[in-house]
Amino acid sequence: MELKFILEALLFSAQKPLTPKELRDVLVAAGTGDQADDATRAWRRVKETELETALAELAREHAAAERSYRLVCVAGAWQFVTQPDFASWVRALVGVKVRPPRLSQPALETLAIVAYRQPITRAEIEQIRGVNVDGVMQTLLERGLLENVGRAEVVGRPMTYGTTPLFLEYFGLRSLEDLPAADELRRLVIEKPPALVTVDPGLATAPPEQLQLPPEPAPLTASTPPAECPTPAEPPPPSPEKEADV
Repeated sequence: MELKFILEALLFSAQKPLTPKELRDVLVAAGTGDQADDATRAWRRVKETELETALAELAREHAAAERSYRLVCVAGAWQFVTQPDFASWVRALVGVKVRPPRLSQPALETLAIVAYRQPITRAEIEQIRGVNVDGVMQTLLERGLLENVGRAEVVGRPMTYGTTPLFLEYFGLRSLEDLPAADELRRLVIEKPPALVTVDPGLATAPPEQLQLPPEPAPLTASTPPAECPTPAEPPPPSPEKEADV
């Protein structure tokens, strides 16, 4: 039995998209059960790369057949979806799914900056956009399109942000590599704050006894004599005529 047909059966029966790892876990579980036969045991050691190759071949076959559905990979997970031409009939069958409101233009701009420059801090986003992004960031975080991915190794250790798998699903992308080219956005220079003073990468800051003060300025040499302060001029002596008058 070919691997691609096993995967086809699993994806048709699944109630949600499945990643290559999840598909591999199913093959391993089927091959280790008490009722496993030689055919199922043969697929216990299958690699994820083999699964991805079989899935890609299966997707090409369904696309070439021009049927009412196709196999796609969104956010790293595979699923069967109907072709857009049949949306009216499918909508009449399953109803209209309530979708969240569309993203505003500022939200899309902020999302694009994070997608191409992640991990990125809120201050760096504001440098690029030139406006405050507190409200927009809160909206994107609440909708699950952005998430905190760590902290920057700079003074204050601000939080850094990145996109989520829901972001890929929202825009129908297989991975971040499928984003359109945006070389201009990647070339924008961001002025980063100074890095933390550290002696060990594992420490947030260096112990006080290990910090070094900046070197003192070199003493002046004979070739560069210090500038002398000007001596204030003495007042001229009074004239004899004025002394006689007094």
